[in-house]
Order: sequence, then structure tokens, then C-alpha cells
Amino acid sequence: MINHVLDLVKSFNAEVISVVVAPNHNSVTAAVHPIPTVIQQQALGTAHAVKAAADQFSNFNGDIFILFGDTPLIRHQTLQAMLDRRIADDNPDVVVLGMRTKGENAYGRLILDKKGNLDRIVEFNDATEKERDHDLCNSGVMLVEGSKLFELLDRVDNQNSKGEYYLTDIIGILRADGGLAAVVEGEESELQGVNDRIELAAAEAIFQERARLAAMANGVSMIAPETVFFSHDVEVGQDVVIEPNVIFGPNTKVEAGATIRAFSHLEGAYITAGAIIGPFARLRPGSKIGAGARIGNFVEVKASVVETEAKVNHLSYIGDARVGTKANIGAGTITCNYDGFGKYSTDIGEGAFIGSNSALVAPLKIGNGAMIGAGSTITKDVPDNALGLERAPQSTHPEWASGFRSRKKREKQK
Repeated sequence: MINHVLDLVKSFNAEVISVVVAPNHNSVTAAVHPIPTVIQQQALGTAHAVKAAADQFSNFNGDIFILFGDTPLIRHQTLQAMLDRRIADDNPDVVVLGMRTKGENAYGRLILDKKGNLDRIVEFNDATEKERDHDLCNSGVMLVEGSKLFELLDRVDNQNSKGEYYLTDIIGILRADGGLAAVVEGEESELQGVNDRIELAAAEAIFQERARLAAMANGVSMIAPETVFFSHDVEVGQDVVIEPNVIFGPNTKVEAGATIRAFSHLEGAYITAGAIIGPFARLRPGSKIGAGARIGNFVEVKASVVETEAKVNHLSYIGDARVGTKANIGAGTITCNYDGFGKYSTDIGEGAFIGSNSALVAPLKIGNGAMIGAGSTITKDVPDNALGLERAPQSTHPEWASGFRSRKKREKQK
């Protein structure tokens, strides 16, 4: 979640970024690296948390956004609206991001003056019944003039129902000094915080809906959009067709005109224009599928290149391999790339034909135009245009089956 927020911040070319973490939150520190973190040693409130980063902003006089790591859905245009409001003619010292909500909630309330400027923020626990009736609520997100932020924070006290140092109190202090605070409204859906797995699922649903709409707006066709799931960095080109129940994992790119058939799972894969994937295909990290290539049903590809117009149509595993241009991989073929200790590569040449139910034991090279007989276990390189074949000789025993059944029948009758 926090990296969604950090990606948003980076999109503004922020000069200074600091992440405030609780003690022993090493996983967060690792997740945001190399962005520096500071520790809030005690959980004494939001103002206290922001003050923990004071040293990192000691020589900074620009505007400072205060964002939350558990609020990953804020849009770029919303923060841009806050920046635009900050440089408006009346030049407010603080811009607070608000939202309109329906029904009961425990958000703080934004109280405006007669001119529509922000007069104060009242935390829900400290609000009167009349103040709780206001539907303009505080999201917690602020944009503050950097030269004033930490001086204001130094004056915040903890005289409230929770005994905490509220960031929201800087508004009252600013107003008492004659300063100006303003409000920009965002959509409630983009300001949803995540405090448990239920809220995480709700936030994920919002993200997926956004991703689907953005893809379709950019020319992607989806037969059942509600069944398609995207990771945050997926790229899908125009005129791609996505059938139902497809999952796109991280670091996946699909070029224009490709088709992704139903029940496929793609992660860390690059699909070139015109390729057809699936149905029921799995592309794992490092897979690159060439133009017009076909990866069919129940085929798994890992760390492999399947070149232009090559076909792997049925029930196969291609790992640590190259499949040359216009090569054809028969049903049930596997590349045996792991011996229990290391991974080895298989190179299948241009126009090669691999018969069904073959095992290609790496390291191995199959030459251009070579053919592999069905049912073979190939352990040695096969030259260009040669036939590789490895089978036990077939023996036929006339009437053996009839005799076998007769014996079994007599044994059963005893």
C-alpha cells in the first residue's frame, strides 16, 4: 500500500521524501528503501508523528504534503488540485483534503467560516452533536507551507479526549495567528483508509475497477471486465482482447493486438503484438512471447523466449528455454531444466518439430528444422534437420489380451 502512495509522491518530482514508521517496523523500512525512514518512538498522535521527520526538512522551505501509508487510492489530479489551491491568489498557508460522506462515521469534521475557508477541524471524539452533523469530513491529508509547518507543530498540545497531539490542531493555531486555511474536496472512495483485511479487500476492489476502466478507455476489449485482475504496473496495448478470468501479475506487458484467453495467469511476462495466450495458460517471470506466437491450454512458460509464430499449444512446460521462430512443440512436451541442484537451458531451433510427450533433458540443443519423435527422452544435442528418436522397441503378442482376461475370470470364480 505504501508504495502506491510513494509512487504518487514521486510523480510530482518531490525534492524530499520521508517515511515515518513505528519502532521495529523493519518490513516497512525494507519496502520503501531507498527512501529514508524515521522512527516515531511513541504513538502520541499525528502531530507527534510528523514532528519525527523535522530534521529531514530542516533546510526545506517548499510545500510539504502530509500523506498516510494506509490510504493508497488518492489520485494524482487530487493532489494537483491541492497544489493549485495553495498557489491561488489568496495563497492559503494550509490546504486540507476533505470529503463528503454519507451515514454515520468517526471522521473529524471540517468547519468552514462564512467565506468558505477552513476555520477549524474538530476530531469526532471532541465534536458536539451539531458539529457531527456536518458531512464535510477530514481525510487527514494536508499540504502545508514548509517554512511554517514545524513551528506550528511545536505549539500543538494534547489537551483532548485522547491525550494525543493532533495534527489537525495546527489549523486553529494558524487561524489565531491570522493565517488562512482552505479545503479541497476529493472523492470518498479515493480517501478510504485500510485498517484491516476487510478494508483492504474493499480498497483492492476500487483499484481493480479503476484499472479496468482505464484499460478499456485506452482501447482494450474485455468480455467480462469484472473477472479480470491487474497489478499496479501492468501495461496493456490497444486492441488487446482479454477473455474472462484472467490475472495479470506484476511486471507484465502486453503489446497491441494480442489475445489473452480465459483463465490465464501472467506474471513478469512480455507478450508481443499478435500473440495468443491461453486458455488456461500460465506465464511466469522472464517469459517473452514473440509476435504471432501461440501459448495454448495448460501450458506453463518460465524464463523462456518463444519466438515469432512458434506454437506451444497443449499441456507443456517450457522452462529456461528458447523456442525458435515457427517451431512447433507437441502436446505433453516438457523441458527438464532442473536436476535438483541447478537450472539448465534448452535451445530449440527455428522450424523445429517436437513430437508429443517428449522430454528434453537440459542442457540441450535442438537444431533448426530438426524433428523429435513422439514419446522420446532426448539427452543429446540433435543437429539441424536431423531426427532425434529414443524409444524401446515395440513388441506385439497375438491373443495375449484374450488369454489374460480368461485367466483372471477363472481366478475370480475359484
